[in-house]
Amino acid sequence: MSLFLFSHTVTTSYWLVVPFALLLLLIATGPVLFPRLWHEAYKNITVALGSMVGIWYIIGFDQPHLVVESLAEYISFISLLLALYIASGGIYIFADFESKPTTNLAFLLIGAVLTNVVGTTGASILLIRPFMRLNRYRLKPYHIVFFIFFVSNIGGALTPIGDPPLFLGFLRGIPFFWTITHVFWIWLLALIALGAVFYWLDRRNTQLDDVDISAHYTKDIIINGKRNFIWLALIVGTVFLDPNIFEGFPHIAYHGKKISFIRELLQLSIGLACLLTANKKAMQSNDFDFEPIKEVGFLFYGIFLTMIPALQILESIGSHGTHLSVGQSYWYTGLASSILDNAPAFINFVTLTMSSFGFSITDVNQVRSFVAGEQFTYIVSISIASVFFGAMTYIGNGPNFMVKSIAEKNGVKMPSFFRYITHFSIPFLLPLLALIWLLFFI
Repeated sequence: MSLFLFSHTVTTSYWLVVPFALLLLLIATGPVLFPRLWHEAYKNITVALGSMVGIWYIIGFDQPHLVVESLAEYISFISLLLALYIASGGIYIFADFESKPTTNLAFLLIGAVLTNVVGTTGASILLIRPFMRLNRYRLKPYHIVFFIFFVSNIGGALTPIGDPPLFLGFLRGIPFFWTITHVFWIWLLALIALGAVFYWLDRRNTQLDDVDISAHYTKDIIINGKRNFIWLALIVGTVFLDPNIFEGFPHIAYHGKKISFIRELLQLSIGLACLLTANKKAMQSNDFDFEPIKEVGFLFYGIFLTMIPALQILESIGSHGTHLSVGQSYWYTGLASSILDNAPAFINFVTLTMSSFGFSITDVNQVRSFVAGEQFTYIVSISIASVFFGAMTYIGNGPNFMVKSIAEKNGVKMPSFFRYITHFSIPFLLPLLALIWLLFFI
């Protein structure tokens, strides 16, 4: 997506950001203020807003390549998520152990690591029900909240597969192993700190202290749908089939870009094969359906297209020498990730930062040069902020609301939108985020 300045002045392009801002506002407020209406109308709204911007660029500005490139990125993004979603949904896990603080903490830490292999969406779907079954005699809202902290967000900070913002960065040219190399110690610190807090909370849960239920546990681990782990491994393997990585790899050459299609076809084919051969009992036990991934698909169709002008304006601002400090990038990206969505927050602030130093996010070679250069700490701060702050609210990352809905469906009285923030995010998560800022980004 090359920088595009309008024929009049740059300021006249700001009105084109209205669909993007409106869409993000509706994503943030719709599920909370008018959930029934939003659920019925979000598909039409997102398709209409995204298509409106796309058509305007094709017809009004004669810039079809911007739309094609955005749609190509969207297809790469959603094909991976869909394949992971199907494969994870076909695996049923039941760990019949006593719900002890050490057992729960080990489960969350294992889940945090696994998230980097199957993604926050895949891991959340795969593990939330086993985690609730494990705690079936003493399940409390804080169990679900810390699952959101560990598995649905912070755990996935190591690889592009882990969380959507990082995968978008990978699609733009950030090397696959760059993230784990630069964020590992921050990630480890976050898990240790949150783990200590969770252990303290779980030790205070005395619901079963006066009840002997030791005979109720077999200490068995039941897994149905094991063949899906093979499908998961194949899906992860396809991520590396990138024409920007392997010279001569089949691709579509368009407007100076290499558009991938082999990888996406393989992912969708594996997803279909996984669905057709899935263990039906496992899928039924998981109450598997396509509604959550359909919501992600529709929402991100609108996001990918409506954020085209936002990216251009940020590049324009950055090209005039306006840039933030590393610490400002961390907090601004984090704030945007908390109240809107972490994927567009990541892309927008990376765009602004790179352009302020004379680099373009639309050029793969320039992206690689930037992350290998002296200013790489900016991308580290934006990556950490987009992933970690996504846990601050239910709307910061897609799996958050999905986990909340599954928990409520199973009888857990989850905190409201604002109670989640005031009783969990601010007292337990925000101090950690501030500590990370002080240690790494000030």
